[in-house]
Amino acid sequence: MSHRLLTVIALLLAGLWGAVLGYLHLNGRIGLLDRMEASLADIRSIVVGSNTPPPVVSIVAIDDRTAAAHGYPLDRATLARLVNAINALKPKALALDILLVDPGPEEGDAALTAALEGGPSVIAAAATFAQSRQRVTNLPDDPLAAIPEADQLLLPLPRFAAAAAVGVVNVATDHTGTPRFIPLISRAADRLDPAFPLRAASVALGVDPTIEHDAILLGTLRIPTDIGQRLPVTFYGRHGSIATSSAADALDGKLPADAIAGRIVVIGATVTGGGDVFPTPFDPVMPGVEVMSTAITHLVTGDGMVRDHRIRLIDAGTAVALPLLLVSLIAWRRSSAGYLIIVLMLVVWAMLNLSAFAHGYWLSAALPIAAALPPALLFGAAELWRDRGRARHFAEQSALLQRIEAPGLGEWLARNPNFLAAPVRQDAAVVFIDLSGFTGLSENVGPVKVSEVLSSFFELIDEEARAHGGAITSFMGDGAMILFGLPKPADDDAARAAACAVGLCERTRAWLRTQAGLAEKKIGFKVGAHCGPIVASRLGTGDRQQITAAGDTVNVGSRLMEVAASHGVELALSAEIVRAAGPGSVLLTAGRIEGPLETTLRGRANQIDAWLWRSRTL
Repeated sequence: MSHRLLTVIALLLAGLWGAVLGYLHLNGRIGLLDRMEASLADIRSIVVGSNTPPPVVSIVAIDDRTAAAHGYPLDRATLARLVNAINALKPKALALDILLVDPGPEEGDAALTAALEGGPSVIAAAATFAQSRQRVTNLPDDPLAAIPEADQLLLPLPRFAAAAAVGVVNVATDHTGTPRFIPLISRAADRLDPAFPLRAASVALGVDPTIEHDAILLGTLRIPTDIGQRLPVTFYGRHGSIATSSAADALDGKLPADAIAGRIVVIGATVTGGGDVFPTPFDPVMPGVEVMSTAITHLVTGDGMVRDHRIRLIDAGTAVALPLLLVSLIAWRRSSAGYLIIVLMLVVWAMLNLSAFAHGYWLSAALPIAAALPPALLFGAAELWRDRGRARHFAEQSALLQRIEAPGLGEWLARNPNFLAAPVRQDAAVVFIDLSGFTGLSENVGPVKVSEVLSSFFELIDEEARAHGGAITSFMGDGAMILFGLPKPADDDAARAAACAVGLCERTRAWLRTQAGLAEKKIGFKVGAHCGPIVASRLGTGDRQQITAAGDTVNVGSRLMEVAASHGVELALSAEIVRAAGPGSVLLTAGRIEGPLETTLRGRANQIDAWLWRSRTL
């Protein structure tokens, strides 16, 4: 399968996968991702940090001090005194987060009824559901369609309901018990009821709520809501972030007026073991009354998280775009630079997501990760598998091409089969040549074209080596090593090696101009030459052996190619081979040389003197 076809298939599958997840996300049907999203939301909350809530809500807590002084739960008469004490300080509204479903002593109930009538007030109800997964209808034009139907409502006594507005105190928690949403509307078989925070905000603002498809209107204030008219809840910090006073101080007349006047006051229990508590990102024991107070603050000030249908559409779009982008980048450039671009892109996405969260927009983090990670990993694995197959193919091609190595030694080996059966140390000259930039090109032109080009190049090298009496001891990918001094050293080894190096430069330069597609790809070459002692030997076993040379002379000759490349010339030579070639060598007649330059070679502690050769035609 071609790389282009594999990429197209990967892009189609990645886009389809992201679209399916995005569709399910739009309809709130991915429970596993919601669990992941909850954990990621906690992380973002902690990174963003706590902040100070607007001073619109105060809590009067029935705390341990109140319970010690007045008992717990407070009797209705004491509760009536508490309500009267707060109303005397002129709150904007009073919300009683206590279920009043059972009758008490008549005197106390009457007193509490009268107290509730003394100011704008809200009391609590609760909904119960028979199943953990509630039924909802599927009417897209109905703003109440996604609201689950309660099995039963626990309503306050009629006398209290007649004296105060009623709101449902249910919260929607995740698998850890952390409150994530407040259902703003509760539905039973024959009635609709607003949530306790919505009723408190409505009473305080003096407006009735209006329900839209993905929002609640409180006068001119529009509060975006999530699926099922749910309000996302984000906490300001640890418990006590919202101004809290003890009910004991209110009953003793010690409550400061500025903590109550003009605010929405919520009465609820925080006594140890007596009230509902929830874990939050900032606190493992957040009192339920503060959860309600946080939601009321969001509704009155509009500072809550925005996670409505438009945000979910952005999430769905990201779930499609991010995997497509990752797969495209993997297909485009599989290198350290390409992977760095991918990492930078993911970091930018994460920072944008975090920034949006900090500014009140709850973009999903789990959905894009789930949409992008599987396609990217699968496509990356497929590309690695394909690359390994190509590497094996190139290795096979290289093995076939290397069968033509050391042609200058064929006749000698025929006469002396034991030649170099044991390693031999002797003087020799060595020439290295290598194409520059051909490795990257070979990834695109295919193995057949690679074989054709390299065969032509190696034929050129073979001709020059034979012409000057050298032996090609190895073809190395897109280069070769030529040895002068085998089967036995001669006085003119250095001169012939220098002539061969110059000939290779002239012929390779002309050859590159004749190769279609190589000139415009800026394919070049470099040559290095040196002479000195080497160790010649055979490598391999059985019927597949290779004549090679090793030692410092070989290493220096190879590194001189790097010297040539770094100085922008085709040929770099050591001072030893220039001196050994003599003043009448082709180095001076066919070009000009510069040097000597004191040069440091990679991997070698001692410096050498190097000469740079340039053709007269350049």
